Amino acid sequence: MRIAYVTYADQGKYAADSLEDEEAILLRHLQESGMDVHREIWTDKKADWPSYDVVLLKSPWDYHEKYAAFCRWMDKIKSAGVRMLNPYNIVKWNSDKHYLQKIAASGLKVIPSAIIERGELPLLSSFFYPFGVDKLIVKPCVSAGARHTFTITPQNITEQQALVTQLLKEEAFIVQPFIAEIATEGEWSFIFLNGRFSHSVLKKPKQGDFRVQQYHGGTADAMPAADKHVRQAAAYVEQFAKGCLYARVDGILIDDALHLMELELIEPYLFLGKHPQGYQRYTEALQQMVQSVTI
Repeated sequence: MRIAYVTYADQGKYAADSLEDEEAILLRHLQESGMDVHREIWTDKKADWPSYDVVLLKSPWDYHEKYAAFCRWMDKIKSAGVRMLNPYNIVKWNSDKHYLQKIAASGLKVIPSAIIERGELPLLSSFFYPFGVDKLIVKPCVSAGARHTFTITPQNITEQQALVTQLLKEEAFIVQPFIAEIATEGEWSFIFLNGRFSHSVLKKPKQGDFRVQQYHGGTADAMPAADKHVRQAAAYVEQFAKGCLYARVDGILIDDALHLMELELIEPYLFLGKHPQGYQRYTEALQQMVQSVTI
């Protein structure tokens, strides 16, 4: 079973001194386990994708910057009959934050959101009242790493309105209420491997910021979660991540209930080093998933 371990070209762009090199460590674990795994860059035109049995998405972290090309690349993998992990249809769906509307419609708890489609020109001030807040978060529907993510307040709305209006000419945006619990309580990440809960971490932004990513100064610490919150996180995976090798459920606890921020199914950092068995669990999950197809 020949496996392509897919990464991106610019290895330093999303790095931080506080981030373990999960990509390299996991690759070594997989290769040392005896699996036939080879690192490939998804934009490499010389890569022989049909020679692989499985394409494993690990860190194509620039996919949102080259979204049209990424979609074409995925179509190429599908046409070649190569299995993709996570599955092609789920990755395609999960790549655009419109997916949050489907999850919300299912009845699972999701941070309230509204979509501004490309080319629309609504007043951002019109979202304060429906959400019952005086601070908004606005970000692209196709994004990662807090790219083009803005906080909107009555004080800065004139400036930010002009900026977002310009960006709306190119892509759709999602609007959400600013959740104060991010700064005070932090954002949880629940990691699932082959549908089973593995471990959880609690992420917090640096003082005065709202972005929890470590390359923006945020922190992430291993933190055991309450059983009921693990069950709540598992509900998103069971309903929307069937057949996925990995899933990261990012959410906020509001009134002791998990509310989804993001369901990460494409290229999430999995904090494998935060658990003593994290890398081994991933390796075993991949072996089990591959064996279930070949047997």
